[in-house]
Amino acid sequence: MSTIAEREPVVTDRPPLSAHPPPAAGRAGTMEARDDSSIIRASLRTPECFAELFDRHAATLHRYVVRRLGPEHAEDVVAEAFTRAFETRHRYEFGRAEALPWLYGITTNIIGVHRRAEVRGLRALARTGEDPVTAAFDDRVAARVSASATRRRLAAALARLGRGERDVLLLIAWGDLTYEETARALGVPVGTVRSRLSRARRKVTAALGGANPAETREEDHG
Repeated sequence: MSTIAEREPVVTDRPPLSAHPPPAAGRAGTMEARDDSSIIRASLRTPECFAELFDRHAATLHRYVVRRLGPEHAEDVVAEAFTRAFETRHRYEFGRAEALPWLYGITTNIIGVHRRAEVRGLRALARTGEDPVTAAFDDRVAARVSASATRRRLAAALARLGRGERDVLLLIAWGDLTYEETARALGVPVGTVRSRLSRARRKVTAALGGANPAETREEDHG
């Protein structure tokens, strides 16, 4: 695992997915044995089943959004992501058992609506060295970028990346997606993912004087 942190505007009037009751105890055992694809397929007939997908992946997506945008946006972005996923579930590629890359792609598109807020937050960290998002770095990352000066340079480097470069870098580094999963999440060829990641790595490495806490290993993500 690595070590680093347009769609239409976000719709605020969304169906209350979280309001669906959790599966009954007997049914939960059945659902637990299903992969994500099976849950999505079942939800086409029984919409309440989709709540199981939320239960499985919402916390992971929430942490990702907090790292990128801060806690004030995270709940709304995740809710919107699951709303969009629910509304488009009939177009899911049912041959893919794991839905998290698909959900990351939807979430990243919504983050794009807030890209100015993301860049403002990174620039503020670069100026002050004070990270308002304490969850932005997990313990392993904090151990490697504990110096304030390094955090500031890293934030400044991330802020200067193009949106596509930042999306690729952080999906691989924070989302722990493979190159292929990142390509599917963003709807781009794998070659585009590799070129964007290469550019992002060079820029971050240069900004940190050769040390790159955002580095990912191709053998882990190829």
